[in-house]
Amino acid sequence: MVSRAKEVGAKRYRESAGRYYEEFELGDVYEHRPGRTLTETDNIWFSLLTMNQQPLHIDSVYSAGTEFGKPLMNSCLTLAIVTGMSVSDVSQKTVANLGWDKVRLLAPVFAGDTIYAESEVIAKRASTSRPHHGIVTVRSAGKKADGTVFMTFERSVLVPMRGHATEDKLDY
Repeated sequence: MVSRAKEVGAKRYRESAGRYYEEFELGDVYEHRPGRTLTETDNIWFSLLTMNQQPLHIDSVYSAGTEFGKPLMNSCLTLAIVTGMSVSDVSQKTVANLGWDKVRLLAPVFAGDTIYAESEVIAKRASTSRPHHGIVTVRSAGKKADGTVFMTFERSVLVPMRGHATEDKLDY
């Protein structure tokens, strides 16, 4: 996690998290921690909250009859968690999440699995329409504790340049 203390007064500091556009370098890889152990409750609540009633996620008897033998974690949940794990390194200072691309689901994930994530900077460029901002693209991977890659995707974010983040303008 990228965090630094910014002096805001005599012997007074405020945490500042995330990266400015200038701090991203092509090829850098960020290993996101901590990991997250997924639970059956996470899966059922997320599935029902999002109105996903696919029995493969919420019905143990149904799931027992499938090739997996037990409920699968909802892939939208794992996408959300892997994205969330990357926020402090990739998008804490962003103005906008511009989208996900090339989302691939490579291996099943189950309740009880502990997952981790990492992101590699694969592109960056100054914005043509927003002065003092740039677009950064990362390729993220979700990995189980045993190293199995279960998901990959690319994500692009609009990141402010140094001195132009919202927190740089607020006096709070």
